[in-house]
Amino acid sequence: MSKLVKIYTDGACKRNPGPGGWGALLIYKGIEKELWGGELETTNNRMELLAAINGLMALKKPSEVCLFTDSQYVKKGITEWLTNWKKNNWQTASQKPVKNADLWQQLAEQIAKHKVTWQWVKGHTGNEGNERADQLANRGVPEVVK
Repeated sequence: MSKLVKIYTDGACKRNPGPGGWGALLIYKGIEKELWGGELETTNNRMELLAAINGLMALKKPSEVCLFTDSQYVKKGITEWLTNWKKNNWQTASQKPVKNADLWQQLAEQIAKHKVTWQWVKGHTGNEGNERADQLANRGVPEVVK
């Protein structure tokens, strides 16, 4: 059996900005853990980031992780943009502040603790892990709307 932890993440926002939720499904050796939460005033991108952050934070020790996201923003941010943002003191190539820098910094802290492979999946196409993460993200929304 593999020692790989699979984490499926998703974010949801009822208005953008507006009430939102995040969800993460962790799978290790056939054992599953579901996580979700939300905020009253947020954006979809922030919820996508929080799903990944909270999924990684739930790991009790350094792990080999395959993190699945349907967010191109998260995937490209981690694999293409993060290094330059750090070099440029959290400024974009056009010298503007990086949006959601607080969460990108938290995510960078979390990925430094693990060996993470990032996998983009097309959302809402029947990928079971992605569909479940979407359900968890939507579960997070009503908790903050009440």
